[in-house]
Amino acid sequence: MNQDPYLEPLRAALSRAYAPYSNFSVGAVVRAQSGELYSGTNLENAAYPEGLCAEACAIAAMVMAGEQRLIEVAVMARGEALCSPCGGCRQKIAEFALPDTSIRLYSPDALRAVFSLAELLPYSFTPEHLN
Repeated sequence: MNQDPYLEPLRAALSRAYAPYSNFSVGAVVRAQSGELYSGTNLENAAYPEGLCAEACAIAAMVMAGEQRLIEVAVMARGEALCSPCGGCRQKIAEFALPDTSIRLYSPDALRAVFSLAELLPYSFTPEHLN
């Protein structure tokens, strides 16, 4: 039986969230083109707009490790509603994504949905637009 490689790192990231204002914890993991996994968690701030999303933190960890392409993004939150990346994170994902990048959405217990980046962000603005 193959264990989902995202479940444990997502649970660990979710458990480390700093969300004292919303009490809404999010964990994220990105898989770089190399196959390495990079985790992130949401970090709130008393000045709400200054917080950081879990996806952005995971992407930053990937970039700090010297990688610039991701092939998968996994996001975990509690509750019944699917927690997909916000608009800003969708744009950050598009910056580093490969064409077939998938977005995997989890509850703490299981994978709940998988989308392509194109499904979540159709007609996105990408670095290619600047060429």
